[in-house]
Amino acid sequence: MKENLNRPIILYMHAGSGNHGCEAIADSTIRMIHRLRLEHGCDMNTTPKPVIISNDAEEDRRYVLGELEKQGLCLLETERHIDKDFLAHVFYYGWRKITGDKQSFMRYRFKDAYRGYVREFKRCGVAVDNKPLAISIGGDNYCYPEMVGDLILAHDYFIKRGFETVLWGCSIEPDSLKNGALLKDLMNFDHIYARESITYNALLNAGISADKLTLRKDPAFELDTAQVTLPENFKEGATVGINLSPMVLERAGDPALVKASYRNFIRYILDNTDNNIAFVPHVVWPSNDDRKPLREMYEEIASTGRAVFIEDAPAEVLKGYISKCSFFVGARTHSTIAAYSSGVPTLVIGYSVKSRGIATDLFGTIENYVLPVQDISDPEALIRSYEYITKHLMTGRTHYNNTLGETICLY
Repeated sequence: MKENLNRPIILYMHAGSGNHGCEAIADSTIRMIHRLRLEHGCDMNTTPKPVIISNDAEEDRRYVLGELEKQGLCLLETERHIDKDFLAHVFYYGWRKITGDKQSFMRYRFKDAYRGYVREFKRCGVAVDNKPLAISIGGDNYCYPEMVGDLILAHDYFIKRGFETVLWGCSIEPDSLKNGALLKDLMNFDHIYARESITYNALLNAGISADKLTLRKDPAFELDTAQVTLPENFKEGATVGINLSPMVLERAGDPALVKASYRNFIRYILDNTDNNIAFVPHVVWPSNDDRKPLREMYEEIASTGRAVFIEDAPAEVLKGYISKCSFFVGARTHSTIAAYSSGVPTLVIGYSVKSRGIATDLFGTIENYVLPVQDISDPEALIRSYEYITKHLMTGRTHYNNTLGETICLY
């Protein structure tokens, strides 16, 4: 990431800022590129702006990435959606059927965005000797089997156009590396930045060369924290933040039991402490909206005068609210990264390698710091973990502060 900083850069597989974890990764990465370019003396007038190929650039423009675009730090381009163009869908499906040309869908998908990249490169009018760079905004994309085929094709698209390729800030389930096609694709990256050590070690053990791998914290650990005006019923340093997602509930062995555990925990806080409760959504897509389960719980206790519902806001603003909490329980990984990076004691309701790996790197263990949602079988589970974390607060913070600087902050 620190070499050849004046060359053209594309960031792809960005799902859109309605998922504020995706927004946080893109936001932090764009600011990082801009900062490094300034530090290394790049002429910002003749250096092409990074182009973010997004699932929905208009959605991005409603949040922080829109401000970064206005400031000239990046360009936002929307990828084409073949399912929204009937004639194109019929043509490309037929072409793929006849020729076996699977990548034809990717050529359609990235056509407009790639033209935007070319326009930006030509605008600068500078010959660049080094290869352009394509950054796959990794996150947990490779954790979802249904996405792997498209990820492989997208990666191949940029390789064939002469790009150096980087997989950035990724988590990958170790067992998935038994998939030969996936492993071959990963080996074709010029470099991979794993955001936690479980993924890093799994990639090493799968045969990926150590000189192609870097263990580095998720870029969202460096997300800016917005200054916020706290709403009524949000007491700074005496409010427990709560995040719950439909995705986690879908992966639970017993979703009703998970909700019961949350409700018991909320009641415990209200009955046994002077803390209030803040409900903080972190994804607001219609098909996967945190506000639905959170609003349900909020309405159950709103009459107490000790609850507040945080409305949708950019990732930096949500981090501002989370940073004012005394404790945070989060299902969305990047809501918990906002808490971790603000020094807020945090309990993760997790379901995959990303939550296990990050907590292991920070605390040396997941026990009491991560509750795998598939394993929650006791409605008092959240209460017990809360009691453990608050009892061992100084030990946890010492380990966290040491490892944040030494284990997961490698470049």
